[in-house]
Formats: sequence, C-alpha cells, structure tokens
Amino acid sequence: MLSDDYVPGAPDWLDLGSRDVAAAAAFYKALFGWEFQSAGPQAGGYGMFQLDGRTVAAAGPLQGDGAAPVWTVYFETADADATTKAVEQAGGSVRAAPADVFDRGRRATYADPAGAEFAVWQPAATKGLDRVGAGALCWTELYTPDSAQAVRFYSSVFSWDSEGMPLPGGAGVYTVVSRAGGGQELSHGGIMQLSPDMLPDGSYWQPYFGVADADVTVEAATAHHGTVVMPATDMEGVGRIALLKDPEGAPFAVLEPAPTMS
Repeated sequence: MLSDDYVPGAPDWLDLGSRDVAAAAAFYKALFGWEFQSAGPQAGGYGMFQLDGRTVAAAGPLQGDGAAPVWTVYFETADADATTKAVEQAGGSVRAAPADVFDRGRRATYADPAGAEFAVWQPAATKGLDRVGAGALCWTELYTPDSAQAVRFYSSVFSWDSEGMPLPGGAGVYTVVSRAGGGQELSHGGIMQLSPDMLPDGSYWQPYFGVADADVTVEAATAHHGTVVMPATDMEGVGRIALLKDPEGAPFAVLEPAPTMS
C-alpha cells in the first residue's frame, strides 16, 4: 500500500480543483474530519487539507474555462523537465509545462494517451503529503479503455512494475502497479480496464481514502449531498470499498481495509 517514503514514480501529492473551495472543505470535513488551511493570499485560493495538523491533500479553484471538478494525483519525479520529455515520447500530452511553485517544488500536468489527467511533483521544501493511509490517501486507481496501453505508457514514464491479477468470476484482469523493484508490498495503485460506455467522461485517475467504516462514510456523503456510484461492497482480501462523487461531481473512493490489510 501507499507509504510516505516517497521515491520517483510513487504518488506524493493530491489536490482537488473545485468551483467552491469553501463548500468542498465543508464536505470533506464532514466525511474525514479534514480542516482546510489557506496557503495565503499569494496562493490564489489554494490551501491544504489537514488531519491532526498533518497535510493529507490540497484544494484550489478550478483553472481554465470548462474545467470540471476533479482530484489530481501527483507522482514524484526527480526531474520534471525530463519527465515531460518522457511523457511526450510515450504518446502523452503536456497540459501545463514544468513550473516552480515558490520554493516548495516544481510541478507539471499531463494527460496519458487515453486522456487521463495526472501530474508530477519535483520536491524541494515540500517533500509530499505528510500523511497517507488511515484518514488520507491510501490507493490510486486508473480507469481506462485500454489497460495494456496504459501499462506501457506509465512503465515508460515512471519505470513502474506491474502485475496482472484475475478478477473474480472471470471479469477481467486488474493490474497492480508499484515503484520499480518494489513488488506487491510496495504497490501504490491499480489499472482497471472498462468499456468506453462505462467511461462517459473519459479515462481518469481516482484516489482512495482510508476510512474506519465505509458504510458510515457513505451515509455521511449522502447526508452532505454527495453521490453514491457504488455502495459499500466487500472485496475479498482487500476490504470494503465504496465509489462516490462529491457535491460538485469529483469522483473518489473510500476503503475500509480488511483486518489483514491494516
């Protein structure tokens, strides 16, 4: 599972683009107990979600006309400029070229060949999220119409290892990805192939947040105007998961780990 022992290729940051950051902050506080702390007037409304004083995610106003509310997963890089070249060579596209974020680090945003958006963070003063796991980011998952293409792309860009695992009932293959040489113990995400009709808004990355009780979280989400995409469901050997959307439509998931996963 995820760890805060960040290395190149591993998820190290996460932020939400929102039409109404204050409303989003209230929603996620109700679900996870997160407190929102502004990064200051120079940050243009951007700020950090914190749990027990530790940063678990961030949020800011949407940028650009027509942008939809969404969570963006960042992967660590030692060199954002080199990663940008690798993305282009592998068939991806650059949404925002590498740029310094004050003294905190360097970021760039991309889309993979199927259109799924993601970003990289080259750390400086900010190494990454302070907390992952319980109450925070615990897994990342890509939904794509072509998992083989996705595996080739991300392996080329980040040197990820991948391992296909058959889904129950012959429902296909779920590909688990991990840092180079990390193996299953250091896996940080999965790639799930879905038919195009199941991806009306295109391919995307989705964050999972660790919770103590998935059913209670689902109830809180609906009580605060979120949407249930998939109700809390047991996944053998993994735990109990639910797929949700916040009131603005940004998709995310929650995971109540199985006892053996804790």
